[in-house]
Amino acid sequence: MLHNDGNPSLELLYAEDKTVRDGNLTTTSIILKDPVYPVTVKLVFVAYYNEDIIKTWTEISHQEKNPVILSNFASAMIHLEADHYWLTQFHGDWAREMRMEESELTSGIKTIDSKLGTRANIFQTPVFMLAKNKAADENSGEVIAGTLGWTGSFQLSFEIDNSNSLRMIAGMNPFASEYHLKPNENFVTPEFIFTFSAQGKGLASRNFHQWARNYGVMDGHANRLTLLNNWESTYFDFNEKTLTELFGGAKELGVDVFLLDDGWFGNKYPRNSDQTGLGDWQANKQKLPHGLGYLVEQAEAKGVKFGIWIEPEMVNPKSELYEKHPDWILKLPNRDENYYRNQLVLDLTNPQVQDFVFNVVDEMMTKNPSIAFIKWDCNRMMTNTYSPYMKDNQSNVQIDYVRSFYQVMQRLRAKYPHLPIMLCSGGGGRTDYGALKYFTEFWPSDNTDALERVFIQWGYSYFFPNITSCNHITTMGKQSLKYKTDVAMMGKMGYDIRVNELSAQELEFSKMAVQNYNRLKGLIWNGDLYRLVSPYEEERAVLMYVSADKTKSLLFAYSLHPRAFSHFSPVRLTGLDPQKTYKVEETNKMPGVHTGFNLEGKTFSGDYLIKVGLSLPNNSELTSAVIEITEVK
Repeated sequence: MLHNDGNPSLELLYAEDKTVRDGNLTTTSIILKDPVYPVTVKLVFVAYYNEDIIKTWTEISHQEKNPVILSNFASAMIHLEADHYWLTQFHGDWAREMRMEESELTSGIKTIDSKLGTRANIFQTPVFMLAKNKAADENSGEVIAGTLGWTGSFQLSFEIDNSNSLRMIAGMNPFASEYHLKPNENFVTPEFIFTFSAQGKGLASRNFHQWARNYGVMDGHANRLTLLNNWESTYFDFNEKTLTELFGGAKELGVDVFLLDDGWFGNKYPRNSDQTGLGDWQANKQKLPHGLGYLVEQAEAKGVKFGIWIEPEMVNPKSELYEKHPDWILKLPNRDENYYRNQLVLDLTNPQVQDFVFNVVDEMMTKNPSIAFIKWDCNRMMTNTYSPYMKDNQSNVQIDYVRSFYQVMQRLRAKYPHLPIMLCSGGGGRTDYGALKYFTEFWPSDNTDALERVFIQWGYSYFFPNITSCNHITTMGKQSLKYKTDVAMMGKMGYDIRVNELSAQELEFSKMAVQNYNRLKGLIWNGDLYRLVSPYEEERAVLMYVSADKTKSLLFAYSLHPRAFSHFSPVRLTGLDPQKTYKVEETNKMPGVHTGFNLEGKTFSGDYLIKVGLSLPNNSELTSAVIEITEVK
């Protein structure tokens, strides 16, 4: 901190602490003060007893005459003592999100960070698992799992010192973000959320899932809607006739909502590609001469709800919004504009822009109150960033942008508290618990190839419950429709296909799969997840969900690229009651296709399934199986 007199030091001494208990939550605040300068720092810890989760953040305030400058600020520091430390991190790129990598930390500092402002976790994801003494597996080892609830630039650092002690520091990235803090203003860092497990990574994940459903995600226990999206079916090329024909397919399939994706807006600059129209949120009169209201009515007449895609934080240079409000855009003066996906970022730090973004949704919902779902996209990061509104405090922009984004969402949630909204950002560029307070789900990746999705969804499963992960069956990838469906069913299932192009057998299977999903989704969304065989270790992935009372379980098995004539060994199950007796049955079977599951309808003790295991019917390349395991009284 740089004080008004130019002194850059800060000495924080304990002043007082306070603990408040409220049912499952215990909140502890530790107050620190500087003996020379009027500065107060409060460390806040919220413990969730039943979920074994701790959430912590820092609050900074002062009473100097003029603003002070904060140059380094974190949400949490964890100090560990061990012989060895193993870090599991998650990284990637567009269409390659959440690749998992584990390594032993060595002396020095390991930093995982983003400086991108928006779409912040496109390359590095603000989550990690840290094991003590030895690498942890699913069911053994001491491990801390942590994540930062912040939809912006972040920094996670892991430092091993000369004594082999480790300090983990998590928070907003201070890079180019020296913060000018006004007198009596309270600077609140993002929440750092973490858990400790002495029983491996699996328990840590289940702690996170339970906490997220109870506290971390908007309406975490509410129903979710199954979608049919038009994007991979039509891209920008559609009209009213095309869409209304797709409505019928949605009804025939049995899904809840038809979602109209990008390309429906703009008149002076029609949105016929990603180069024009972004920011002009009026229905395109050539494509949609009767407006959105007509589509809502037609969808409802066909027996499905209507949803819509927006990207309200962004603008194309070729748009009416750009022409009318060049001062609303983050861009450097006297420099060439820097584009990504032919667009720029609006300056959300400006209250007028906040009103504009709020009104994009509010006016649409006011005119069309039956709209049942919104997909909120954000397809670029911040580059060449300069805010005309912030003037002399340019280093505040990245932080205040994210805070302004949250303020807009708070306003929207005050008026539309239960409207389902998907968090999307060029795929998985925004997947964090800072934003998920306001969103019901997220789009993990634009890569919907089912084989790739096995790895992507596996990675997200370490920190996010399956009710939040939107997985669509599409034409991408060369796998069978059954394989694609079984992979999508692992989380919140949806479709992005032309139903009328399915064969009779495929349509019959898909309708049955939607019915199965509606029957089983409660277990998928709320069951305890056990990862049994990792795709990083074998040429297959196996996982299962178990109900809280252990009477019902659902197992998913996906083969990848096993060698010819290879044979998978039986899989030992986890999470069942060894004293119960269970019947096993395969579901989601393609009509007329025999899978060779010789255990169909047989019963086993839980003890047998745990110790001996189950031989699964998908030994061939890119085959899958979904097995129901039900207690027999």
